[in-house]
Amino acid sequence: MEPGRPAAAGMGGRALCWLLCLLQAGRAGGAELTFELPESARQCFHEPLQRGLKFTLDFQVITGGHYDVDCYVEDPNGKTLYKEAKKQYDSFSHRAEVAGVYTFCFSNEFSTFSHKTVYFDFQVGDEPPILPDMSHRVTALTQMESACVTIHEALNTVIDSQTHYRLREAQDRSRAEELNHHVSYWSVGETVLLLVVSVTQVMLLKSFFTETRATTGAVST
Repeated sequence: MEPGRPAAAGMGGRALCWLLCLLQAGRAGGAELTFELPESARQCFHEPLQRGLKFTLDFQVITGGHYDVDCYVEDPNGKTLYKEAKKQYDSFSHRAEVAGVYTFCFSNEFSTFSHKTVYFDFQVGDEPPILPDMSHRVTALTQMESACVTIHEALNTVIDSQTHYRLREAQDRSRAEELNHHVSYWSVGETVLLLVVSVTQVMLLKSFFTETRATTGAVST
């Protein structure tokens, strides 16, 4: 027999159990979406919420114009909970005071020609506890439990960082493409201008020689 094997099996079972708990402990429910917002348009979204439920709205303009948009949030009674104008990005958290359908809208009505691309992340509810009965514990966490909590927080940080860098990459790519279009148009314009100047100079020099020949012929006669 190998005395160390049962203990190792027990440690492995507990580690697997905590790992499953860590994987099942997700973030608060919700949705994230990237959508197109045409010029002079407004797009609204609706979400039914129970009283006392917390929700968080994060948004960012990825492409278009000055990368800004109007945003507001209303409760079921039509009361404005949040309203900002021409924001590039922002975050808003609130706990529902009444049950019903909450509305949040993005408006590009102030722009007459700039097409926008908007990203938002709408999270509903508080994050569930990582470990069972964690909120009612009176004893200190074990080393493995502390490690699970640390890993969970690190994973949340990684998710937030990935979202941030993904949005930055999309925004930078849009700016690079826009700059490339400007450079292409400028190059075409310079080429056309160079051709016009060249043709004009050739015609001007040709006219000088023509006038010189005409003058010489008249003097000889």
